[in-house]
Amino acid sequence: MARQTKKQKLALQIIERLKKEYPDAGCTLDYDQAWKLLVSVRLAAQCTDARVNVVVEKLYEKYPDVASLAAAAPEDIEAIVKPCGLGRSKARDISACMKILQEEYDGKVPDDFQKLLALPGVGRKSANLIMGDVFGQPAIVTDTHCIRLVNRMGLVDGIKDPKKVEMELWKLIPPEEGSDFCHRLVYHGRDVCTARTTPHCDRCCVADICKKAGV
Repeated sequence: MARQTKKQKLALQIIERLKKEYPDAGCTLDYDQAWKLLVSVRLAAQCTDARVNVVVEKLYEKYPDVASLAAAAPEDIEAIVKPCGLGRSKARDISACMKILQEEYDGKVPDDFQKLLALPGVGRKSANLIMGDVFGQPAIVTDTHCIRLVNRMGLVDGIKDPKKVEMELWKLIPPEEGSDFCHRLVYHGRDVCTARTTPHCDRCCVADICKKAGV
């Protein structure tokens, strides 16, 4: 058996402590069907999950399934999703995405990473979120909280590119832990290891093992 590196040991320690701190952490986007998560994650770009959760309620009242959303004019979608910002491009992507689901996948979301990546407006972060949360597959979601915290904690060294961070974390995080670990980083990043204020290291569950890079 290969010897664990220092970073792998640190990663396992951080995983266990965050598990105790945030045992029920999950996706902060509300959804009850896979296609709805696909819509929400597109709307969440440069927008808070809380706002997305409010906006999609109106969207689903008018368009309750893939077929109706696929048939909707992009400008009608835009009128509803505008509060999330970048309304035109997001509406265009959602429209095109739902059409592909309807025409190629019988209205279902594909459970294949590469097929997800091929959908309009879907990047690695979104594809990983769907693979992990919907299909229970190994996934690492490198959102802004994840990138900031894993650099700060010393799991990666000064890497800001989401794909490069993801590739580094795959070396450190057990596959079955990736999805939940990233959700817990979101909670920790909002509540404790904050971006816009000085981090609250005095009440951080990993303070004694954290590198505190840049703090």
